[in-house]
Order: sequence, then structure tokens, then C-alpha cells
Amino acid sequence: MLDRIGRLREIMAREGIDALLISRPENRYYLTGFTGTSGAVLLTGKEIYLITDFRYVEQAGEQSPHCKVFLAEGTLPEALALLDADLNFHCLGCEGDFITYQQFSSLADKFRGREVRPLSGFVEQFRAVKDDREVRMIEEAVRISDMALDHILPFVREGVSERELALEIEFFMRKMGAEGVAFPLIVASGHRSAMPHGTASEKRLKPGEFLIMDFGAVLNGYCSDITRTVAVSRADKKMEDIYGIVLEAQRAGIDAVREGVTASAVDGAVREVIRGYGYGDRFGHSAGHGLGLQIHEIPRLSSRDDTVLKKGMVITVEPGIYLQGWGGVRIEDTVVVEEKGCRVLSASPKDGLIVCG
Repeated sequence: MLDRIGRLREIMAREGIDALLISRPENRYYLTGFTGTSGAVLLTGKEIYLITDFRYVEQAGEQSPHCKVFLAEGTLPEALALLDADLNFHCLGCEGDFITYQQFSSLADKFRGREVRPLSGFVEQFRAVKDDREVRMIEEAVRISDMALDHILPFVREGVSERELALEIEFFMRKMGAEGVAFPLIVASGHRSAMPHGTASEKRLKPGEFLIMDFGAVLNGYCSDITRTVAVSRADKKMEDIYGIVLEAQRAGIDAVREGVTASAVDGAVREVIRGYGYGDRFGHSAGHGLGLQIHEIPRLSSRDDTVLKKGMVITVEPGIYLQGWGGVRIEDTVVVEEKGCRVLSASPKDGLIVCG
């Protein structure tokens, strides 16, 4: 963590920022290891303060021994004003893409006459490249997701509801050690599988329809993300064909991932396959995204993101085809960017359309 703080201070010095206020929970954890639900970090050229309330003072001291814990008895701007008496900062950077307008206005009012500078992605740029420990944490979260998929397949049969499957997946992942789910589980069958973010409903599975399951575990603060599409009871030729196209596109995307290529190039490799089969307008979301402490991090695998992939980035590759009123297919794996390619962390089967029940 001290290395992360050191690199951040170098950027602050270059940008003329002598104090940086960090409010986003994921960024706070990234720099301090503090897991409490209330607190902020004030980073200066010499000190790192962890500002929290009475409930978390002891916890903060235990989890963040490299920080000075500051007890806030009033509002955050009031706490900063007390610290400012000693620090006398001239330019305060804050997370303009996270705090509310009211919070920003309060800071600007409290430090009138000095610069309060809203920033975007200031810490996130460092979080994009994971160190070896972070990759191991994500690998463990992915392992739990793989186990959950293997566990749930025998439950997939006619008459079972989407909600029942979602609850079983979440319960199993928690039994395996997950702290929670990375996002509301997507379990969508039949015509609902054409909804890319179709969260579980009371709909019951019917023979001859697709079932998309998209879920992730959180372990030690880090997320996993996997999607698999299966058929209920039976599959016809059209289902097999659509599945095969999405699988081909996903493999093309994974093959395109390596250090030095752009996120948009990976998206293009995926999209080219789907477009070639005439389904380009049926794939309307990005081809993937970074993940780590948040389920969606930079980079975004889209035509608009020219971020150059770096070794150590962890991303997903998740093409899909969605035919309204009929159904949809998505296949998603988590991969680690390497110098000459990538390493796929997900181990769940995908080479052919699995028929369950």
C-alpha cells in the first residue's frame, strides 16, 4: 500500500495538488485496507489521514497502521477544517465523479479562497493494473463462481423458477466463503434471455428455451464475473447455431487480448465475428470490462475506449446475441492480460451448448 501511496503522491506533486480527499469506498480500501462503511482519506505529501467516526476508530487503527486515524465528531468538511489548521493546504483535490454536488459545494464554501479541484479517475488509473496479490484474490473469487456454476446445473430443469436458481447460486457462493455477490444475479430464461440484464424473476423454466446465468462472487473485496448460457431439456438447430456464433466471437476476443493492444481493438475482434453472421445489430453492449474491487472498472472493451491494455489488467470478454421475443446467448470469462496474450481464469465448460434437465 505504501508503494501505491508513493505513486499517487508523485502524480499529485506533478498536478500541483497538495492534499487529496478520497471518499469512494473502493479507493479508500485500496490505499488503507480499511473495510468500515464510514470514512474518508486525506492524503498529503507527508501524511495519510484516515478520517472516521467513533464506531470505527479501533477498527481503523487495526486495519490501517500506516495511517493517522482522525476522529470526526462533526461533518467531513468540519474535520478537514480542523486538519487544515496544521496542514494549511492550498489545492484540495476531490473525487468529482463520486461526491455529490452538495458535498462539493460544502467543501468549496469551507475553503473559500483556495482551490477545490474535482478529479475523475485519479486513483482508478492505478487500480486498473493489478499486482500479484490482487490477481490471486480475483482467482479465488473466480474459483467460487466456477464451483457455483457446477453446483447449479443439476437444479436447471423444467418448472424451476429463475428466482429459485438465483437464490441457490448466492447461498452456495456464500457457503464457499464469498462475502457477497458482486452484483444482482442475472438469471433469465426463454424470451427474457434476450434482456442482457434480466435479473431473476418468478418465471419458471420451460423445455426448449435458453437460460442465461451471469453472476459473480466477492472475496477479500475483489469480484469475479462469469456468464454461461445453457438450454433447458432440449435444443434445436437455431439455438445451437446462435450459441456457436457467440462462442466463436468470444474466442476471437480472447485471442486478441495482449499487452499493447487497445480495448477498442478487442471489441472490434468480437464484433467482426458477430457482424459477419448478420447479427451485428443484435449485439448492443461492450465486449467486456475491467474488474477488481468493483465489478465494472477501466478499461471498457468498446469502440470508444482506446485504452492500451497493460500486463496485469484483469478484464472480462463477454459477447452476446439477443433476439427480442425469442431469446439470447452470452458467454463471459475473466482473463488476465499478459505480455503475449492472456490467461483465462474461468474454468467452467463452454465448448458446446449444455442441455440441462
